[in-house]
Amino acid sequence: MKLYELKAIAQRLNNFTFISRARRIEDNTLEIMFDKSESYFFNMTRGHSFIYKAPSQRPLQRYNAPFDTLLHSLLGGAKLMAVDVPNEDRILRFTIAPKSSYKDKIIYLQLEFTGKNTNAILIDDNEVIIEALRHIDADSSFRVIRPGMQLLAIPPQKVLSPKNTFNNQKNKDGVAGAQHPIDIDHLLEEKYSQIQQKRLQELKKQKRSTIAKKIKKFEQLLSKLPNKEKLELQSKEHSNIGNLILSNLYQIKPYDTQLKTYDFEGKEVTIPLPKNIKINRMSDYYFNLSKRAKAKAKNVHIEQENLSSKKTFYENIYYALEQANTPYELELLVPKRAKSLRKKEKLREGELFWIENYKVMVGRNAKENQKLLELAKANDVWMHIRGVPSSHVIIRTDKQNLPESVIEAAAKLCVDFSVKNAGDYEVDYTKRKFVKMQEGSNVFYNKYETILVTKEGIEIRV
Repeated sequence: MKLYELKAIAQRLNNFTFISRARRIEDNTLEIMFDKSESYFFNMTRGHSFIYKAPSQRPLQRYNAPFDTLLHSLLGGAKLMAVDVPNEDRILRFTIAPKSSYKDKIIYLQLEFTGKNTNAILIDDNEVIIEALRHIDADSSFRVIRPGMQLLAIPPQKVLSPKNTFNNQKNKDGVAGAQHPIDIDHLLEEKYSQIQQKRLQELKKQKRSTIAKKIKKFEQLLSKLPNKEKLELQSKEHSNIGNLILSNLYQIKPYDTQLKTYDFEGKEVTIPLPKNIKINRMSDYYFNLSKRAKAKAKNVHIEQENLSSKKTFYENIYYALEQANTPYELELLVPKRAKSLRKKEKLREGELFWIENYKVMVGRNAKENQKLLELAKANDVWMHIRGVPSSHVIIRTDKQNLPESVIEAAAKLCVDFSVKNAGDYEVDYTKRKFVKMQEGSNVFYNKYETILVTKEGIEIRV
């Protein structure tokens, strides 16, 4: 962040009177809403910090670190006393009177846009650190950032006076003119639009690559499936060999490796004999091979349907990625790797997702839909698209009331994972205890509610 940018932003923020909400929406991004209407976002990524303005956004996950708890409790509903840029440095300092204090109390939120030491720090009126986004120890810097420590000032640095592109505007003749008021909000909104588009394309590319690998995996598995006709022919051949061995046992001597004889049509054949098997059990060896080949031939279509349905599931995700307009949608479709507490939570059947810390399970085919119904608890929420064969979605509630945002996000997943065609879809949802399993994964349910999900059309580029 440039110093003159921070000064212009501080001047704008001083027009507000209180902070409605303060929270972390991503690992390094804070949202501060002023006067119940205007949200500004402070990305505190080391070496790449910036500020933008956008509509309020849902967090990708819940953040419950001590910093997040204090940010919410101290800044939520607090009176905004001032916003300034102290010591002509790349720092924004908010002077705040918390709503919860029983007497006049002042705290500070200091946002430091200082390269590798970028940080967000809560400080009391004695310049003692309350909490910080990042803790810094003595072995990393002379400025220890820990709760209870005195916050040392940042060493002053020589700053060249840059041309202030906000105020030093030239007229059409190229001559510097009078200063004009700058619409800083418009500039910050443009910044958000540029960053969002770039980030969206990068994320889409990354997520599409992940899903494309899964699609390719199922294509390879499908291509390796044995042919039904070949398996049936193989079963017949093994059965014939077993019968030939059985009818020629008297010719086989210990340690023979092959049997030369005539088949039932009078043609001379040479049959390889299995090793380390007694002579009177050699025919059983081939009969068993025949049974296995016959069973594979009978069930190969089941495996083919299973793999094909999973491949279609991921193809639907791929198309939904193309349609996504925000990073939040992308993260719902293809979440980041699970955190350490969630690594052990894997499903043998179906896909596992997390929406605002609620566990969401999605079936990829009829078999997995049935399995998820069996695993679901009575008060879990079940979802399905009305009148369309679709994935079943189970939301683990732990007997809690689900936020509307979770229901909406899960319903969108249900549609995105189930259909490719654009249109309006009705997603029914109810508690698992009101769903009765019938034949296969077919169900009967009552006492349900319905949410409408619109799937927009997209141009698929191959």
